[in-house]
Amino acid sequence: MKFRFTVLFLACFAVGFSQDLKIPVDTTIVNNNSVTIKGKQINYKAETGFQPVWDADGKMIASLYYTYYKRTNDSKGNNRPIIYSFNGGPGSASVWMHIAYTGPKILKIDDEGYPVQPYGVKDNPNSILDVADIVFINPVNTGYSRKVADKDGKMPDDKHFFGVNADVKYLAGWMNTFTTRHNRWESPKYIIGESYGGTRVMGLSLELQNSQWMYLNGVIMVSPADYKVLRVGGPLASSLNLPYYTAAAWYHKVLPQALQNKDLLEILPEAERFAVNDLMPALAKGGFIGETEKNAIAKQMSYYSGLSEEVILQQNLDVPNRFFWKELLRDKTGETIGRLDSRYIGVDKVETGTSPDYSAELTSWLHSFTPAINYYIQNELGFKTDVKYNVFGNVGNWDRTNDNTRENLRQAMAQNPYLKVLTQSGYYDGATTYFSAKYSQWQIDPSGKLKDRFSFKGYRSGHMMYLRNEDLIKANDDLRDFIESSLSKGKSAKY
Repeated sequence: MKFRFTVLFLACFAVGFSQDLKIPVDTTIVNNNSVTIKGKQINYKAETGFQPVWDADGKMIASLYYTYYKRTNDSKGNNRPIIYSFNGGPGSASVWMHIAYTGPKILKIDDEGYPVQPYGVKDNPNSILDVADIVFINPVNTGYSRKVADKDGKMPDDKHFFGVNADVKYLAGWMNTFTTRHNRWESPKYIIGESYGGTRVMGLSLELQNSQWMYLNGVIMVSPADYKVLRVGGPLASSLNLPYYTAAAWYHKVLPQALQNKDLLEILPEAERFAVNDLMPALAKGGFIGETEKNAIAKQMSYYSGLSEEVILQQNLDVPNRFFWKELLRDKTGETIGRLDSRYIGVDKVETGTSPDYSAELTSWLHSFTPAINYYIQNELGFKTDVKYNVFGNVGNWDRTNDNTRENLRQAMAQNPYLKVLTQSGYYDGATTYFSAKYSQWQIDPSGKLKDRFSFKGYRSGHMMYLRNEDLIKANDDLRDFIESSLSKGKSAKY
């Protein structure tokens, strides 16, 4: 159905009239549309624009660009579930899940996620808009979101935005304002975060509850980045990568036939057991491991990874992910495999070296996403500006100190009996590996008293599992099931 554009209100621009590039700091553009989801027509309102961020003194310090989709042909009205959606980076816009996963429009790509021309978007028959309204939020310096200068032209300090705790604090305040402006306090509320967004939503779960008095029904982490594991190194982090090596090697058909002839989901539990029970304690011994044990571990690693025993021993059993991406097909095709999705193939200048020249998957995705989001916002949502849309924005030297987000989520769950957690991961994701995501989930509540409120779903694709059409369907259905299972349905919030 063709869009019908109306301007609801266009408030003030940042500072008067000038030729400088500035964002409108409090602007909303609304249009109406419909999409067919699961065979039913879903009418919806699409609202896009800016909403300010204020500091503790009530001074505007930034304005965030958002897009809000609200179903209009549902009798539940503002009692419908609402999902606040974030991507990661940090420094990544909400473009990825917006026009490829949960929203009413998705990229024009092939069924495996590869770019096709002409670029653009099409209706998403799998969107969760039939069961929940969605707000796609762009943190400062992503999308069109920017800091705002004071009356003297001075920009606010980066410390207000660019760090684990600062990010959570200002975004929680922004969400409170949005919820109030749109009269959504009675709605069951969910937050979803992809990649670094996993850290973000773990932190937001408690910040929203304790500082904004906003209680959630669900937290959804898509390919989550947990910095208690990610980039830490050592026996724990290294061994958790091994099952991903198994998955990627299986996909490229370079495992021993005993494994290659089985289905992926048959062999991954074997690799997981080896990683935890054998590889982790072996790596913990470092240079003091005995030669017999070292050679036995190398043999098993080779069996489960597709790498040769020789190169594994040359790495002292501790195989970096970057080396794996370069090495797996080195003696087969001479190609590299992708980081965020190891189904993708890259071509380096030379076959020697310890890491790929570039990320094959990310360049492919940017090929599709960048023209599509710029076209969609301007031509279908009706927002026009000369400000650049930052798919990735500069967030300075991100402050990762005092990252207690894992514990924050545990506290939020302990205090709120309604709150449930879903993790979604792709088996071929070599950046935030699926087994690391499982491990992070295990560690949130060491007591085990909350484990029945956690669920994990895996997919035969990578970091953005929804780019593969089969997984787009399954992952959205898993979200529907999670929303349905986490609604109160009249049950009191008590243990």
